[in-house]
Amino acid sequence: MLKFEYCKPVSAKAVPTGPDWIHEVKYDGYRGRIVRDGKDVKVSSRSGLDWAWRFPWIVETALKIKQSQFIIDGEICVLDVQGISDFDALHSNKHNEEAQLYAFDLVAVGGEDLRDLPLLDRKGKLAKLLRGRAKGIFVAPFERGQIGPELFMAACRMRLEGIVSKHQGRRYRARTCEWVKVKNRAHPAMTRVMDSFG
Repeated sequence: MLKFEYCKPVSAKAVPTGPDWIHEVKYDGYRGRIVRDGKDVKVSSRSGLDWAWRFPWIVETALKIKQSQFIIDGEICVLDVQGISDFDALHSNKHNEEAQLYAFDLVAVGGEDLRDLPLLDRKGKLAKLLRGRAKGIFVAPFERGQIGPELFMAACRMRLEGIVSKHQGRRYRARTCEWVKVKNRAHPAMTRVMDSFG
């Protein structure tokens, strides 16, 4: 199967505005990639570990999808009763069977490499692939255009980690994808980052 670098969001203090940007909620979890080839499903971590054994619901859902070959990029997370990602629950290893994938990009499908398509086209294909598969793997909703700063303020009020803004016309290339993350400074994820530098 296809091997490539992850697109990674760059930290910023302000949310990009303009008609060419889309904005998604930032879920607090582990970055992950689902790679399915026939009956074989891998749930790959950013460091290359296969977590299929650890997250059975994601694997089970991937095997139910009609298309038998694809690579989905997303965030592995455990959701609380309000639908907010709970990093501590995920990290504890006590809720592995509840972990889902928040899918935000489709990198390949049916043997076709989609990395040269604009992000918006890839998202359209992702929505089509996952239609009717809301549990275990769910599509990241997004908003387009100038609304980004308002969405960020709403995310902060809801105690979410922040938002990720992406240029809708860019290819899936690690150095030129134009993904920007703006974090809620009151979220526990910020404390974890500060502690790691402490």
